[in-house]
Amino acid sequence: MHIVFAGGGTAGHINPAIAVAGYFKRIYPDCRISFIGTKKGLESRLVPNSGYDFYTIDVAGFQRSLSVKNIFKNISAVCKVFTSSIASRKLLKQLAPDYVIGTGGYVCGPVLREAAKLGIKTAVHEANSFPGVTIKMLASVVDKVMVVNEDAANRLNCKNPPVITGNPIRSALTSLTKTEARKKLGIPMNANVVLSFGGSLGARALNEAMLEVIKWNMDNNKYYILHSTGKFGYEAFLKRLGEIGHNSLDPKNQVFEYIDNMDVMLAAADIVIGRAGAMTINELQVCGKASILIPSPYVAENHQYYNALTLKNIGAADLIEEKDLSGGALLNILGELFADKKVIREMAKKAKESAVNDADRRIAECVLNI
Repeated sequence: MHIVFAGGGTAGHINPAIAVAGYFKRIYPDCRISFIGTKKGLESRLVPNSGYDFYTIDVAGFQRSLSVKNIFKNISAVCKVFTSSIASRKLLKQLAPDYVIGTGGYVCGPVLREAAKLGIKTAVHEANSFPGVTIKMLASVVDKVMVVNEDAANRLNCKNPPVITGNPIRSALTSLTKTEARKKLGIPMNANVVLSFGGSLGARALNEAMLEVIKWNMDNNKYYILHSTGKFGYEAFLKRLGEIGHNSLDPKNQVFEYIDNMDVMLAAADIVIGRAGAMTINELQVCGKASILIPSPYVAENHQYYNALTLKNIGAADLIEEKDLSGGALLNILGELFADKKVIREMAKKAKESAVNDADRRIAECVLNI
């Protein structure tokens, strides 16, 4: 059996595919797994590092804002619509897969369209509550559409009824208890722990707000704050904190560029503050964490807002739009939540109850049943 995955651009498109590929290899050790992506996408690093065969095509998305530079980019993207389809067809004939699974991103489009034309069994998985343009276009073409929840299913016009599978996540995230995690981090069990992050690159607005929160906490000593600035802004963040006397060894106000031990940090946290990407939402659900979500307004079709709304509507999260974000707004919500920890526990319980813990199995079975 040979399975080809097509997806790329962001970790939210790639990591679910890698998780499902791992499940297939555990259940069917002799199956062959290949990935199709782009040379410049994050997949070009993540997929080979996971040990899978990786092939590339040249494809690009369309720029939404109008400028002279973007007009030329869009002309190039139109040309690549045709060349990427030809390249995809040639590659698929060479690989001769039994199944092709798309997980989002521009590369998904030509690969899945050509696979369907060739009569190969096809499926796509949508990780967000608000489906992306590529998945919307493919929903009426592929044999099976798999979605994260009912909200996503209702927003698609599918060739066959969609299947709710949830999003697959790393098993390491559920391996630690709060007690074990806090022992590893040297944090007391009775502490109020806040974990905040804006992704690997960072989020400027969130960093600005968390700067205010940490300044307040340095004077009031109420929380254990674990904040990741992301790649852009780390040095400037530390410099501004240093100017007001922040000690980099202060255990109650810890700042990182990137969190390598997210499994430990998530397990230790009472409340998580962050963006609302599909994988973040899923990890909050599986780990059972109360959260304050600040959706990025810069993503396609504002899909992070709809992701966040999924948790807010069930009482598992608070939602702040970026235009309303400030340190004061975060401190107000934190103060209200920690004033009655039963509320935090209830939010965490609702997040946990909404989780799908066997998404990799569901996706694999859905594909094999086409």
